[in-house]
Amino acid sequence: MSLKFTVVMPCYNEEKNIPLILSRFQPLANQRHDVELLLVDNGSTDQSSAVIADCIDQFPFARSLRVPVNQGYGYGILHGLEACHSEFVGWTHADMQTDPADIVKALQIIEANNFASDLYVKGLRHGRPLADSFFTAGMSVFESCFLSSNLWDINAQPNIFHRSFFESWRSPPEDFALDLYAYYLARQQKLNIIRLDVVFPERVHGESKWNTGFKSKMRFIKRTLEFSLKLKKSLENV
Repeated sequence: MSLKFTVVMPCYNEEKNIPLILSRFQPLANQRHDVELLLVDNGSTDQSSAVIADCIDQFPFARSLRVPVNQGYGYGILHGLEACHSEFVGWTHADMQTDPADIVKALQIIEANNFASDLYVKGLRHGRPLADSFFTAGMSVFESCFLSSNLWDINAQPNIFHRSFFESWRSPPEDFALDLYAYYLARQQKLNIIRLDVVFPERVHGESKWNTGFKSKMRFIKRTLEFSLKLKKSLENV
């Protein structure tokens, strides 16, 4: 059976979550032999590399890549996407806040649409704390107005699309702005965007690499605004 889909998971200091990720993907692999999990050790400084090396061979559906030095969330994802060979590709987080079962639902949507190359399946989060939902709503409204495009829950996972869409990207950002870039570009190219309802629970192990309080949110907003301005300027020069 040919490989239909590869899901990339960037892992930065997720040593405790990696065994859980692999075990929770096992039922998906049992159902779908055309799905691959690609773990990208994104320059981790904990024991993530050793944990991956120790257990990856027990899970035939998975393989791994290593980025020696962390160069950003987006860099790890891009590094993984470049190594994909499947018809559909995408990514999700390695923090156990996204359910592997969502991948099955996304693939069912793709199958129901006859594996059309213009599909973009993206999560839509539910069950989040009120403060986080308010923050997301504010950023969504701002980006939608600023970029004149309907952009809601920009950082929701998973993101799944045909590899030809990825091959159309030019100079994508290598940080958390990658989610915005991909979603916005899907709007610009008029892809058929289908939102998938997903539950977003608390982390099982570790802590968020960016959402650690008010200051981290301000830094995230600053980086996102800087990229949004750069993206808008690039469009004006086309």
